[in-house]
Amino acid sequence: MRPVQTASQAGVVECPQCTAIHPRTRAGQGCTRCGAALNPRKPDSLRRTWAFLLAAMALYLPANLLPIMTTGTLLGTQTNTIMSGVTYLWHEKSYFVAAVVFCASIVIPIFKLAVLFMLVVTTQARSTWRPRERTRLYGMVEAVGRWSMVDVFVVALLAALVRLEALATVRPEPGAIAFGLVVILTMLASMSFDPRLIWDPIDTHDTHP
Repeated sequence: MRPVQTASQAGVVECPQCTAIHPRTRAGQGCTRCGAALNPRKPDSLRRTWAFLLAAMALYLPANLLPIMTTGTLLGTQTNTIMSGVTYLWHEKSYFVAAVVFCASIVIPIFKLAVLFMLVVTTQARSTWRPRERTRLYGMVEAVGRWSMVDVFVVALLAALVRLEALATVRPEPGAIAFGLVVILTMLASMSFDPRLIWDPIDTHDTHP
């Protein structure tokens, strides 16, 4: 069985757009097939990931503490945060919906922020600790990212639906904006991180970020 060989060891670089393989000597130039820039690693991967990640962490508390939605009826108005909305749904015995909102709005964002923070710290330290598991964790972050927008979708859907009713109003609050920004920033942080950097300290021929 032939030993596994990395692209760096083979002296080639892959186009990020069309996946064409080029000699490593073309790094920094354009792909001959589609014209995309060829780089062995995403440029400034760790710095850009840090920037998006720290911004998302700074907005996470406002996203959960500020009201996300205000509903108004003939009986009065009610302002809810994410957690108060989950509590209300639970008390109304909408257990499944409450669980979905709680997981999508609380658990998943915390999971993504914690995993990305761990990945950036260990990668920047050039750690060789459990590279396969860290790569799988990054894959999980990419897979669950789309479910983080459930709260924002709910607010937008309710706001659109109640426009058909003259007796009710729904108004998005600053918490919804902060939460939406957290989701977008974590997605950008995930996209900026290059998981190949996890394996660089382990390979015989290191490639620095």
